Amino acid sequence: MSPLLGARTGPKPSGVSSIIPAGHPSRDAYGAAGTGPAAQSGVVDVELITQELYGLRPAEFAAARDAYVAEARRRKDPETAKALAALRRPVLAAWAANLLARERPEEAERFLALGETLRVAHRMLDGERLREAARKQHQLVATLARTAADLAAEAGQPVSDTVLRELEQTLHGVLARPDVAREWARGRLVKVPEAAVDFTAVAPDEGALPVPERKREAEREAKRQAEQEAEREAAREAAREAAREARVAAAARVEQTEAEVRRLEQALKSARQAAESAAEELARLPAADEE
Repeated sequence: MSPLLGARTGPKPSGVSSIIPAGHPSRDAYGAAGTGPAAQSGVVDVELITQELYGLRPAEFAAARDAYVAEARRRKDPETAKALAALRRPVLAAWAANLLARERPEEAERFLALGETLRVAHRMLDGERLREAARKQHQLVATLARTAADLAAEAGQPVSDTVLRELEQTLHGVLARPDVAREWARGRLVKVPEAAVDFTAVAPDEGALPVPERKREAEREAKRQAEQEAEREAAREAAREAAREARVAAAARVEQTEAEVRRLEQALKSARQAAESAAEELARLPAADEE
């Protein structure tokens, strides 16, 4: 059995009654107190209780969970109460898929192996393996969805055609996404995953490039990109050099202008001095009427 798969349990685990008060619907449905694994352990085991809760029909989930939470709080175990309160009720399609994983462990094992094969082939772009696995995918998904629907009906929870389609979508998600596969294998799915629209339903074309050619093409593309980057860097360096030369030329012009300003200032100073000397000379000369 895959390490992802949890222990097989039926759709009606009895341990829920171990801490549910007398008269509670879940207790009445699952027998006398203390008959389930959680009760037999002598402690409130979150993992065992979680497994039990996800074996219940969705309509029974919330009441049983809340009873466990209340009991944990009564025992002054806030961590357990918090962990149990965080558990979400599964939608009907997710519950039926979980039921399939628990009740048909060998089929679930093969389905998980198919998903791993599909994901590896998809990552490697291995067209032959991907097409072979994809051919099995659609038929197997339809068969298992129908099996899950039958199990749900046997457990007293028949499903509609809409839920059957959601079951198929859920199983496609198990194939496409490792995180969904892990939760399904543990029987802990709570919602229908998004449709895997870009996964393996479309296998590579028959004429797709073989792996060695794809590798060579990737190397050529990398070389082209490196050359283009080198050209861009050369252009950037030329621009930087042009900017440096422009700065040098501008600095030279500034220096020349400042030198010209200094020369003109000196000439102005000399002119003023000459004017002052002329004025003084003129002042020393006798007036014309005095002669």
